[in-house]
Amino acid sequence: MDVIAMALPALNDAFAMILQPHVVGYLVLGVVMGLCIGVFPGLGGIAGLSLLLPFMFGMEPVSGLALMIGMVAVVPTSDTFASVLMGIPGSSASQATVLDGFPMAKKGQAARALSAAFASSLFGGLFGAAFLTVFILAARPIVLLFQTPELLMITIFGLSMVGILAGRVAIKGIVAACVGILVGTIGEGASSGALRMSTYNLPYLVDGLKLVIVGLGVFAIPEIIALLRQDKAISDRANLGGGWLVGVKDWWANRWLSMRCSLIGVIVGVIPGLGGSVVDWIAYGHTVQTAKDKTQFGSGDVRGVIGPESSNNAKEGGGLVPTLLFGIPGSGSMAIFISAVALLGTGSIEVGPSMLKNNLDFTYAIVWLLASANVVGTLICIAASGGIARLTNIRFALLAPFLFMIIAFAAFQSRQEIWDLVALFGIGLLGIFMRRFDWSRPAFLIGFVLSAPAERYTNQAYQIGASRFRRGFEEGLEYVFSPIVIILIVITLISVVVGLRQAKTIQAEGDVASGSKRAPLVFLLILSAYVGLTYWNAAIIPDFARMDRVFPVFVATIALIGCALLLVQMMRSPETSAIFADREAQEASSNTHALWPTLAWFAALLIASALVGFIFALAVFLLLFIRIRAGKSWAYAATYAAGGITFICAMAWTLNRDFPPGLLQNYVDLPWPLT
Repeated sequence: MDVIAMALPALNDAFAMILQPHVVGYLVLGVVMGLCIGVFPGLGGIAGLSLLLPFMFGMEPVSGLALMIGMVAVVPTSDTFASVLMGIPGSSASQATVLDGFPMAKKGQAARALSAAFASSLFGGLFGAAFLTVFILAARPIVLLFQTPELLMITIFGLSMVGILAGRVAIKGIVAACVGILVGTIGEGASSGALRMSTYNLPYLVDGLKLVIVGLGVFAIPEIIALLRQDKAISDRANLGGGWLVGVKDWWANRWLSMRCSLIGVIVGVIPGLGGSVVDWIAYGHTVQTAKDKTQFGSGDVRGVIGPESSNNAKEGGGLVPTLLFGIPGSGSMAIFISAVALLGTGSIEVGPSMLKNNLDFTYAIVWLLASANVVGTLICIAASGGIARLTNIRFALLAPFLFMIIAFAAFQSRQEIWDLVALFGIGLLGIFMRRFDWSRPAFLIGFVLSAPAERYTNQAYQIGASRFRRGFEEGLEYVFSPIVIILIVITLISVVVGLRQAKTIQAEGDVASGSKRAPLVFLLILSAYVGLTYWNAAIIPDFARMDRVFPVFVATIALIGCALLLVQMMRSPETSAIFADREAQEASSNTHALWPTLAWFAALLIASALVGFIFALAVFLLLFIRIRAGKSWAYAATYAAGGITFICAMAWTLNRDFPPGLLQNYVDLPWPLT
């Protein structure tokens, strides 16, 4: 009863906060932005939140939360458009929806499939919010008992799940997570300030890489490049057909299936790092296994849409459990959400046990913003379906430069240096090859995000534990091996064993066919060289700063062992093995353009920005890209370029932001926005 008495005032305060008109406005704005992001394949919640991240600094907390939650909540709903209308997974969490949703669209039942999906998404989202409300109420007293060793063990558990359940080849997932951690350790060490993988000759790296750049580079750019290389419209059909009411009736007839899959969604979402990479396949497998008539699955069975879509949105509520309670991201988007929350207001809000202790009202505000966003998002998706279907008929060559313009602008806001764009291009190149060779990008990103807390908890646990052991051996053991830590160790070991058995059935980046041995082997050797360099760079840190040396050396050692094992497997396995997955082999027939000429356009934008400034370079880039690559007239290209420049300048003026300057600005005094 005391717990309920404590929670009721927080619930009342939360409702009072989210019902303010300006908060509702930000929520709707976030939902609309999420809809615009989610409709494009690959540009999911990670890319969307990465775009918002630079603008969260100092923003009023409740408004910022409404904006972010609105975007996060609607992406699992709006990515259904791509899956059903285009036959392309809108995100990693909507892969299974393609199996039956796209065949339904080809039969003229797109409206039925979309309405069934939206009804399922709405139910799943509300189910997840309700689960989170009850769970926070029950778990709050336990969470407040967590100290540094417990938080370190939770972090290790999250990393182990990310690495092992990230793809068909378990070791690739582990190495991907380790590489993400090592990239996250670039810059000054947390303990003594020793430099790692950075020198004062490259001062940009001293502060490390920012999440907005890593998130956009590893997720958004690879998908943009992949679609641009195909040089066609996203979809060749805009007719939705009839059957909106039929789809809702389908959901009601299968409401118990929707409830079971929603429960699967929240359970999988609770496990740190899993999220969208597996939840839809688990739900789809359950749907098929429990169906009496299995003959229509894969050729247009509406149950194959209802099951995955119910779990999709429910997982967002589940994913907020480790995020809010422990500060451990339950998915890639939650990883960015954690960093964004820290930027709000005065920076006093921090997810984790302290949030439940000091900001319980904000915790419940997040929960019910999630529920409200699902309702608003579903209504907007239904209303906007016709227009969105027509949008997918536009050639992607006309959309790509606009998207890249927005991404480059967002990336620059992290430091406001031209090196932001260089880092974006470099991480984007890494993301392209990770996608190509079936290396888990979510594992990499979550490893990057968890690198700082993992190192911090390790150092703190070591220092406090050493002090306790000096006072007495039993006191030290009691601190390090508390009952909660022992339970978490057992859970982690069990999950690792189970995960290793199940890893071969999980597809981190979809079904990727095997290619030749050479290209995957070369990529592995490049990654191994980087890991080896990080090991050497950390190992030479002097003894007076040894605490900054221990963590990266340990992670690099694990990564090197993993790389060595992969190398041995590659030497012994045939070309048909999953370890030689190469997306280029299966997409070669559908690609009109090669990779490097496509990347050359964006490299030229980067070089021109360094010489003459971003606005000049962008104007020329948009003009020439639309004229040459898209094949439009000079008049069309000039109008497109003028519209793009006007849009980006208006956005920068509204947000009081600047653009990357070039060498030209050192010699000529130019007015804004040319400076």
